[in-house]
Amino acid sequence: MSATVITPVLTAVERARLGRRAQLLAGASVIYNLLEAIVAITAGIVAGSVALVGFGLDSVVEVSSGLIILWQFRHRLPESRERQALRLMALSFFALATYVTYESVRALLFGGAPDASPVGIGLAIASLIVMPFLSWAQRRTGRALGSNAVFADGTQTLLCTYLSAVLLVGLVLNATLGWGWADPIAGLVIAAVAVREGIEAWRGEGCCAPARPGAAAHEADGGCGCGDGCTDDATGCHR
Repeated sequence: MSATVITPVLTAVERARLGRRAQLLAGASVIYNLLEAIVAITAGIVAGSVALVGFGLDSVVEVSSGLIILWQFRHRLPESRERQALRLMALSFFALATYVTYESVRALLFGGAPDASPVGIGLAIASLIVMPFLSWAQRRTGRALGSNAVFADGTQTLLCTYLSAVLLVGLVLNATLGWGWADPIAGLVIAAVAVREGIEAWRGEGCCAPARPGAAAHEADGGCGCGDGCTDDATGCHR
């Protein structure tokens, strides 16, 4: 069952302040992910790494996600663009999954082992450090606004953290043990997660919902809590 967002009761000043915060976070995400995409795709092409190229393309999706949020909140009534924003995010995820799946399968069947990529390993470690903090700020802002689009943008950033871990494992296994197959397998994991997130975004299945009576502090803050089918823990609401 999908979660239905009911916008928390906010004053015009509070909503404007949160809207500006959402735009600042989206802008920071765009800048970081643009740099990440350039480094990952370049390093992936040099090393022949499907996982690195796929990670770079996921960063492009993150860039598009941030731009979608900026587009949404440039409107006088950003909530009127909520559904369109989620659909646009879903399409970018499906495009990513299609490309990475094709390249991963091709690499498993016909490709050779990719070269070791110290640059890619360093990039994955950097993302594991930066992304959790950015995701936390985005998801907190999304809950406060009652916006599934902003919350989804934060979820995509959190997804980037998980994919960084997957990428790091694949690159390290290839560099240390020569397990070239670990790279396209990591690519397939990236593609599978992208499909899942795309489906949820297309359906508008966000985790942002009205806070329940007696809710935990992280849920009650901003008046937005966990929707049906979502897990509630110390990090917030997620599927």
